[in-house]
Amino acid sequence: MTFQRPALLAAAFALVLAGCSTTPATTGSSTPALAPVTTAQVPPPPAQPAAVNGLSQSIVTPVADDALPPEDAIGAPVDPLDSGKPVDLDNQTAKLDLWGRVRKGFALGDLDSALVREHERWYAARPDYVQRMTGRSSRYLFHIVEQVERRGMPSELALLPFIESAFNPRAMSSAKASGMWQFIPSTGRNFDLKQNLFRDDRRDVLASTEAALDYLEKLHAMFGDWYLALAAYNWGEGNVQRAIKRNQRAGLPTDYASLNMPLETRHYVPKLLAVKNIVADPKAFGLELPQVENHPYFVAVPIRRDIDVRVAASLAGMTETDFHELNPSFNKPVILAAATPQILLPYDNAERFVRSLQAHNGALATWTAWQVPKTMRCAEAAQHAGMSEAALREINRIPPKMLVKAGSTLLVPRTALRQQDVTEKLADNATMLLTPDLPPARRMSVHAGKRDTLASVARKYRVSATQLAQWNKLSPTARLARGQVLTVYVPQRATRSTAVAAKASKAVARAEKPAKATRVAKAAGTPRAGKARVVASAKSAAATKGARSRAGSRVASNNGTRIVSR
Repeated sequence: MTFQRPALLAAAFALVLAGCSTTPATTGSSTPALAPVTTAQVPPPPAQPAAVNGLSQSIVTPVADDALPPEDAIGAPVDPLDSGKPVDLDNQTAKLDLWGRVRKGFALGDLDSALVREHERWYAARPDYVQRMTGRSSRYLFHIVEQVERRGMPSELALLPFIESAFNPRAMSSAKASGMWQFIPSTGRNFDLKQNLFRDDRRDVLASTEAALDYLEKLHAMFGDWYLALAAYNWGEGNVQRAIKRNQRAGLPTDYASLNMPLETRHYVPKLLAVKNIVADPKAFGLELPQVENHPYFVAVPIRRDIDVRVAASLAGMTETDFHELNPSFNKPVILAAATPQILLPYDNAERFVRSLQAHNGALATWTAWQVPKTMRCAEAAQHAGMSEAALREINRIPPKMLVKAGSTLLVPRTALRQQDVTEKLADNATMLLTPDLPPARRMSVHAGKRDTLASVARKYRVSATQLAQWNKLSPTARLARGQVLTVYVPQRATRSTAVAAKASKAVARAEKPAKATRVAKAAGTPRAGKARVVASAKSAAATKGARSRAGSRVASNNGTRIVSR
């Protein structure tokens, strides 16, 4: 849908973006995060020193990328769902409350369950929470309802993000599920939601919505029932299939209410139906829903040049926090054109973005990507990047005592020698590979004892059980057989032989101490005289030589006298 606004706005778009219109691609269970989303403030890129060594071609001094006209950086703003269908903004239908449209599409049957009443009471007792949740949904609900209707799906499914994330597109669960629709990493990849160093499409408003509805359609085709499809969305289709087969073998019904399932899944559909009932008649529960107008909240602006998030938000007259509310998939402070076909902006902000871009004279992007050519410490990488080690660590989230492995992609300031936009290949495949910064290690082969475990062997050689399992390609919970050969890597300065030698050296040093030493021996041939005892002399060369030659032994021989360390 293209928007028909006053002639002044149309003229501005035509002046700035003539011939640049592009149709964007329409792309695509947890505890709700209720706190407002905030954006970490990233320090501006530091001034750049001269190049160093042979790796400096990518890092010299920052430059403005305004050699090309700024209007080439974007295309004309379009509706993200249908750029070919014009919209009459005077249409009275667009001014209707979207909730009425949602109610007309309800198609799921009622579930006779006390759990529905329980969740209705829970929401009714928390009007502030319902206000925050429904208010947040106003940014995204129109576009979700549009896609649900086009697919002929029940409109209750448009309410599912209330259950998954409270409509927080940046929500993250303890199981690493992310976004409004709470995709775990593996399921997200199955539905082409890219997850890399620069972006996570599980948080992308449009991409994740398309993926979620694709998944729900697949599950409905598999089970032929929306309740079972929803259970599978929460629990996994394999688990639901096995639960159905168990009931079939037992001669029991196989509907949603009859299956044996985890508590979270048991409450999943009743919770959605409770939200449906509240939307259907909020006054019956003493609640009031904010008005959500029946037209798009945002438009899409195609991106053709790399641009900093800070710059984009400023040109649009928005805070970075508000910008991220509509564009939550960005992981870094720069938007890469090769990986980001469009940004989403409220209509009025899109208008301001276009006007401001026309007058912008500075650099659009001050950051770029650099692939590390060899494994190096952060201090060395920071020197090549021309920035402080602390700034490099902060912007790339590198913890202390870690090396950056060859092939890793780092975010660094732009330079005179690297001012081109990041390529599509690098933008789509950027990874960060880190390894502990440890001293040189020596490979050892050890045999497990009868009662040894990975944990006990790891403690013995002062390594982690996880490392030991990885070195030997074992599960962290694997059991060891007696005599099983294990590979261990230990620092050369702390190998077993050097540790034993160090113990022996200390033993000899103690033996050489005079009368105050704690080594006491009975003199050979000396008769007992009460409690009389003789302090053995440990200064003899033979004793010293014997102790050193038998490293690790706690007993040394000296002319028949036993010198025992106490």
